Amino acid sequence: MSTIGIIGAGAIGSAFAKALAGKCLEAIIANSRGPESLADLARELGPSITPGTREQAAAQDIVLVAVNWSKLPTALAGLPDFGGRIVIDANNPIEAPLFKPAELHGRTSSEIFTDLVPGARVVKAFNHLPAHLLSDDPQAEGGRRVLFFAGDDAQAKAAVSGLIERLGFFGIDLGLLEDGGWLVQIPGGPLPVLNLVKFG
Repeated sequence: MSTIGIIGAGAIGSAFAKALAGKCLEAIIANSRGPESLADLARELGPSITPGTREQAAAQDIVLVAVNWSKLPTALAGLPDFGGRIVIDANNPIEAPLFKPAELHGRTSSEIFTDLVPGARVVKAFNHLPAHLLSDDPQAEGGRRVLFFAGDDAQAKAAVSGLIERLGFFGIDLGLLEDGGWLVQIPGGPLPVLNLVKFG
């Protein structure tokens, strides 16, 4: 099983960690304030989630990044080349309290994100639902809650799809990062916040 790192301990990062903990999957979680600030969260989530430094989280096989859009460059600055490892883009170019869309100059948010993680195989995922739906039981209404993902590398997408399945969700591949990433981008895409369930 691939090792997992999480950069960002806000709503989405914490919900993803909670989902992993619910399946006893191990991960290192990091934020901008240091491991000590995450001690209470780690105790709440259980022994499979370990607070660490940003560098420790970024060194894992699969790294989920969920940081306020305006803080992404700082959060990722200075990290070593990812060397072909998988980075999950769980970010959206909008943030509280104003929820004003960021200026992307005609690009998708995932294109901009990819520039910040040199050497990474980027997969867009875990960004289109409210945080509580990521950490709640994915067995919903008699089926499995749907999570979308998109990326340009087939092996990376297969690994993220496998993780989605292990967490109990039903993954749907939206294709390449440019097209699929836009479909789930908040704001602008048609698929965000749709709480879809796969039956059968």
